[in-house]
Amino acid sequence: MKVWYIVGICFAFVAAGPARGQVSETEYFAVFMEGRKVGHSTLSRIVADGKVTTTEKVSLTFSRAGVPISIDTTETSIETIDGKPLGFEMIQDIGVMPMKIRGTVSENGMVEMTVNMMGKEQKSTFEWPRGAVMAEGIRLLELEKGLTEGSEYSVKVFSAAVMQALDTEIYIGAKQDVDLLGRIVRLTKVTTKMIVPGAGEIVNTSYVDDELRLQMNVTPIMGMQIEIIACPKEFALGENDVLEVIGKLFLPSPMRIENVNSAKSISYHLSSTSPGEKLAIPPNDNQIVEQDKDGGAIVTVKPIAAPEGATFPYSGSDKTILDAMKPNRFLQSDREEIIELAERAVGDSKDAADAARRIEAFVSEYIENRNLSIGYASAVEVAASRQGDCSEHAVLTAAMCRAIGIPAQVVSGAVYVQDWPGFDEGFGGHAWVQAYVGGKWVGLDATFKGAGRGGYGPGHIALAAGDGKPEDFLDLLGTLGKFRIDKVVVERGE
Repeated sequence: MKVWYIVGICFAFVAAGPARGQVSETEYFAVFMEGRKVGHSTLSRIVADGKVTTTEKVSLTFSRAGVPISIDTTETSIETIDGKPLGFEMIQDIGVMPMKIRGTVSENGMVEMTVNMMGKEQKSTFEWPRGAVMAEGIRLLELEKGLTEGSEYSVKVFSAAVMQALDTEIYIGAKQDVDLLGRIVRLTKVTTKMIVPGAGEIVNTSYVDDELRLQMNVTPIMGMQIEIIACPKEFALGENDVLEVIGKLFLPSPMRIENVNSAKSISYHLSSTSPGEKLAIPPNDNQIVEQDKDGGAIVTVKPIAAPEGATFPYSGSDKTILDAMKPNRFLQSDREEIIELAERAVGDSKDAADAARRIEAFVSEYIENRNLSIGYASAVEVAASRQGDCSEHAVLTAAMCRAIGIPAQVVSGAVYVQDWPGFDEGFGGHAWVQAYVGGKWVGLDATFKGAGRGGYGPGHIALAAGDGKPEDFLDLLGTLGKFRIDKVVVERGE
């Protein structure tokens, strides 16, 4: 469940408020999902020594199949008084150990970034996105634009939560009465559309007072409403409810599918549950997508066999495929421990298809403690802890493939199961891997292989693919709640 990123991204765009003469101030918010309080957030702004430091903290607690999960993130932006970016910090406690990211923006617009995970540091350099601002820059822009009904403007906002600058459109609506936990307040409605590269858009609605202070933010995701509401400190930090989220990642099936992995192909007839909105299901080498006139789609999943005789490492020039070989902060394919595991798994194999299958089998056995207690761990964390659920299996598989030169992406989507916790057969949210072998993207599923379900098969419906970063799951969260499965057609081989 990756909704903590939605909450973090939302705060990146509502961390504004007028200059109030104070050098230090803190605001408190309760976070609700499905009407239940699942956490809190704090927003602090300190002005000192010619710098403005804005810190947003989010703490969430969920339950997955009765297993509690706690998520804590802290994002800090450091800017000049006139909104020029100076640096940022991000602490994510969503896996086995906290990950710390620190960036410093130089005068020439270059960013020196350090990622600290499990006691080891990785340094990198990148160019600051031209024109991008952070919390204080947004605050100053909002003060300049004001709250005139009908006005709209655009801004490019850098969020350390996703390590990208997001194109954002803001529209100022009318004033209306808003219920803030039983307190009726007249506030201005502000609609914000954020474009996340590779993952679509997130639309949220904020309600602000005349001083531009956030009072409520509402974001629909997966058929749920995430609400962030200003409140007294005592309530924000008080006891949370227990929200079971496993059912939000489940879709009922119109029929029972026997021996799903023995099918030659399976066609899924999907209809949109969002009127006027077309489903955006990505095609790939294993699934064909046909759009219909009503916004739905027919997705036919027909897994391909990995071509034999292909060698590795990949030596082509395709940018997408080359990007699928690079290490990042969650797929640390250049780390010694990941390389060592990959070499152990592959042994003396020289064939890319065989090597990928060996890695899949290795990970299926290497992860000993299969549980739902981890929010999201990196490949290095999984290598050390040997525990986790489908996302942990996927990041380790993908990182090991990349370590030996086989391009790999983490895929998120829905998969058919007959024993989803608390439900009969249907489709649950899932993560697996696609590896580029012999000119084709081939599916690998170490989770299912380890559970005796045969690995990747026609029961897998891909909704997004990326580099294993939690933000890549935004597309899954946005798409999974927007369709239902009306019909399933199974084709058996001779």
